[in-house]
Amino acid sequence: MSYLDPRGGSAPGGDRPSPSDVPGPYSAYWAPADEEPETEGAAGEERSAYPAVGPEWNAPTAATSTSEAEFALTAGRRGPGKRRAGKAPGRAGRNLPAAIAVGTSLGLLVLASLVIWRPAFLGVIVAAASVGIWEMARALRVTGAEPPLVPLLAGGALMAGLGWFAGEDAVVLGLVVTVLASILWRLADRPRHFRDDFRASLLIAVYVPFLLSFGVLLSLPADGEWRVLCALIAVILSDTGGYAFGVFLGKHPMAPRISPKKSWEGFGGSVIAAAVGSAILLYFMLDVAFYWGALFGAVIAVAAVTGDLAESMLKRDLGIKDMSQLLPGHGGLMDRLDSILFAVPAAYLLLTLIAPPG
Repeated sequence: MSYLDPRGGSAPGGDRPSPSDVPGPYSAYWAPADEEPETEGAAGEERSAYPAVGPEWNAPTAATSTSEAEFALTAGRRGPGKRRAGKAPGRAGRNLPAAIAVGTSLGLLVLASLVIWRPAFLGVIVAAASVGIWEMARALRVTGAEPPLVPLLAGGALMAGLGWFAGEDAVVLGLVVTVLASILWRLADRPRHFRDDFRASLLIAVYVPFLLSFGVLLSLPADGEWRVLCALIAVILSDTGGYAFGVFLGKHPMAPRISPKKSWEGFGGSVIAAAVGSAILLYFMLDVAFYWGALFGAVIAVAAVTGDLAESMLKRDLGIKDMSQLLPGHGGLMDRLDSILFAVPAAYLLLTLIAPPG
């Protein structure tokens, strides 16, 4: 330690420095000579030779675009022998029991709407799209954009309704109407920030209600409830397989700058679990050959992981960990829809080819 640091020992002349000799940056940490140095605490712990009299130093927090997960993997580590206060989350970084309970409840809600009264599924899609639009608009405000909620919420309901009553072409028309309505709304309300608001509105309209509307299209055929369930179960299998393989076998990061907890081993587990499970599901539910079912599951797994990474990249750019705290153990609804949003259009296109309706 340099002799300029008063904590490092004596001054060049051999005497302890006086207050006037202490450089400005260190004066807050200098202890007077008449204080007795302490070398041992009450419990036998070693202490500094001089008590700290300056301001307490606090470790930095992960408030930048580097996610809290990365911070926990680096600066947040602690040495052995220290316990965390309260119940620690699982190795995947979330409260697993709460996540399972919330996920099961949402799954039962979707299942009931499909099996008991299928038009209720349209209401589930509209509600999910509305919450997702609200979470996205709220998150994008950190960029300075203010996407208009009224035309986006109305457009989300319009897209789902047009898909239910008029098919896939009408969904595209609903997207165009939603974007145009958002443009007009912002031109009349906030023209100086039109560019930022337009980009945010376009992203939300495509990313949330447009992609979710494919779930409505997937449910339209006579066996639509089984098609939706096959798609959702394939996503669940992908998520579960990736979690299990990643926790126990994960060693090679897949995209460390986007999602530091994802590994190539976990991705392989996602593909294997979804392919095997979908081969069995599609054979018994939709009378599809095993190899087509395995292909379906593998493609859904790739789409689900891609959707998860896409939202992780978006959250990293925005500097947030979760879209909201709406769902215990999950974060926001968009944090659970991220995989489904990309998987549902892929499922609709694939099932149209390998299991045409009728």
